[in-house]
Amino acid sequence: MSGGVDSSVAAALLKKENFRLIGVTMKTWGFDNLPEKDSGCCSLETIYNARNVAYSLGFNHYTLDFTEKFNEVVITNFIDEYLNGNTPNPCVLCNKAIKWGVLLEKADSLGADFIATGHYANVEKDPVSKRYYIAKGKDIEKDQSYALWRISQEALSKTIFPLGNFTKPEIREIARKMNLKSSETPDSQEICFVPNNNYRELLQIRLPDLDKKLAGGDIIYHGKKIGKHKGYPYYTIGQRRGLNIALGKPVYVSKIDPENNVIFVDDEEGLFNTIFTTRDINLMLYEDIEKPITANVKIRYKDRGNEAVIEQISSDCIKVTFKNPKKSITPGQSAVFYEGNKVIGGGIIDKIIE
Repeated sequence: MSGGVDSSVAAALLKKENFRLIGVTMKTWGFDNLPEKDSGCCSLETIYNARNVAYSLGFNHYTLDFTEKFNEVVITNFIDEYLNGNTPNPCVLCNKAIKWGVLLEKADSLGADFIATGHYANVEKDPVSKRYYIAKGKDIEKDQSYALWRISQEALSKTIFPLGNFTKPEIREIARKMNLKSSETPDSQEICFVPNNNYRELLQIRLPDLDKKLAGGDIIYHGKKIGKHKGYPYYTIGQRRGLNIALGKPVYVSKIDPENNVIFVDDEEGLFNTIFTTRDINLMLYEDIEKPITANVKIRYKDRGNEAVIEQISSDCIKVTFKNPKKSITPGQSAVFYEGNKVIGGGIIDKIIE
């Protein structure tokens, strides 16, 4: 329970179905570590809001401190990925390691049969293979299936998404009828542990010497040095602003070379690629992909997806070949494979082939 409208209504819907509930709010970062970030999903206000909702619905509420594990797994990976020249999606790893990792372990220890969240998605089970998989929620604009691809089969078997067959306006209307303060609260778009929604500040807090070590590397355009950058971790594929170069036309970050501290830029047409590989794959709908299949592939959260052929080339790697070139394929982001509304699985974008 985050104290927001979605998890609060999810609890109310489950209560209506006569589930016996235990409310849990996760504290995933320390107020003392990033005091300027005392807002968002882990603030004292949201914890109090969650507790008040739980008590009003008649069940106990607990705040669990996962700060150490979150820092060790999610924030460390977030920083490492940027140092490797990638652009991570920490919510995907948090879902796997924290919500469906240590939280699920805690739920088991409390005697709970399931965990439930306020995600807009569905969990379904294939009647033939008996495998569990994520499916898109009813509200396509709010659908969160993209961020849930790393959840294991065992964890999926213990998961309920009460909001999967509702739209956001319907959930807000239920919240209004419940007189929830959060019924009109805007949705958060920020990463919960990043100060001022600026990941560069987090890197500077955790790595004070970073600027001194990396500032001044070359920016390369079509084989020529055209400027100096502030440090390669501060850039992402497709970025145009903040390059501080004047060519009389817009150029974009097209490649990051962390080993040599070099940023490559190109014209917009240079951002399009067709083939890439993924690592750290997790398959849901099928145990393995035995031969190349056609899927709809999303490479970022708000991406509508495009047709591609996916081919499993090892136990931990899938090659993706888009039917048509795709703009700004970004290493570190998630590629998620769909068959209609069903999530086949996903992987972390690794290498751009062509």
